[in-house]
Amino acid sequence: MSPQIEIQIIAVIVAIACSIPGVFLVLRKMAMMSDAITHTILLGIIIGFFIVHDISSPFLIIGATLTGLFTVYMVELLTRTRLVSEDSAIGIVFPFLFSIAIILITRYAGNVHIDIDAVLLGELAFAPFNRLRIFGVDIGAKGIYSMGLILIINLGLIWIFFKEIKIVVFDSELAAVLGFSPVLIQYGLMTIVSVTTVGAFEAVGSILVIAFMIGPPVSAYLLTDDLKKMLYISSGIGALNALGGYQIAFYYDVSIAGSMATFTGITFMFVFIFAPQRGMISVAKRRKFQSIDFAKKTMLFHILHHEGKENEGIENGVSTIYEHLNLKREFLKRMILQLIHEEKLQEVSGVYKLTDSGRKYTIESYESIIESLNSEYIK
Repeated sequence: MSPQIEIQIIAVIVAIACSIPGVFLVLRKMAMMSDAITHTILLGIIIGFFIVHDISSPFLIIGATLTGLFTVYMVELLTRTRLVSEDSAIGIVFPFLFSIAIILITRYAGNVHIDIDAVLLGELAFAPFNRLRIFGVDIGAKGIYSMGLILIINLGLIWIFFKEIKIVVFDSELAAVLGFSPVLIQYGLMTIVSVTTVGAFEAVGSILVIAFMIGPPVSAYLLTDDLKKMLYISSGIGALNALGGYQIAFYYDVSIAGSMATFTGITFMFVFIFAPQRGMISVAKRRKFQSIDFAKKTMLFHILHHEGKENEGIENGVSTIYEHLNLKREFLKRMILQLIHEEKLQEVSGVYKLTDSGRKYTIESYESIIESLNSEYIK
């Protein structure tokens, strides 16, 4: 298998493995927690190295995972005091632990080959050189198997505990009532995030881990309200970002990790603009429709209110109605033509009157608004 193929396989596996737990981070509004974990696990790696003095020891992974969980614990501990918000707590814990790791590296591990640039940016081009050999037989790049195992574990845990995680994510109080432990599931989810981050750390670096863990889930969130579909779409977008980013890097001979992160941003912007329900264009169209609908109902309510009264000819008169509604004349003219076309409004002897269907529609709209306001008041 060529190195180019191995790089793309590793990137796709990492993207999918990161995007799955990333969905739940986005839904729980904990997106920046991934940023904190991807940086603070460096402290666990350094401490693990000081204990075993072996840069390839599995104890480094254990140390990094425990540091990730410690990060989550510290953030939640500060948040529970209600003296600081969650984002503020992350802003305190993440720089504190990460800076300790940098100090320890520069002070006590200056001769150890730990490249800070590689840690942050990663270098997928080197991943194929880290081979996995069993009984002296080369079976491929180590990253394929390590991240493949993590991906399988993530998929298995999400499949087994899907109901529990879903309830905790959307309603932790209901989960507690049903007998689930929101805290236990929360730390289980953070363990998945930590292990995935550690596994992807060496191959792609923290920047790309953040991009894969947040970019595809946020894009999927804009495309669907269904959790299962969101997981599928997030995984698909993650894989697309990995492959598309690699092609850009190959064509322009630039950083692979940087290209993938950039492609992730481009994908998100495309979805952000063109998403069918939540995209900028759809929102703009919906707001325009709402403004037109509001103007129509305002006019219909006005006509209904003055219908049958002595001043009806003045308030609802063809030539005077513009003076009684706080709307631009040209805009109001278009609304009147539309209402006449929809057979909700008619002109009778120089006065605008409601048709039977228009009167029924106006009354139903008014009752619907009152009911909605009462419901909000009760809440």
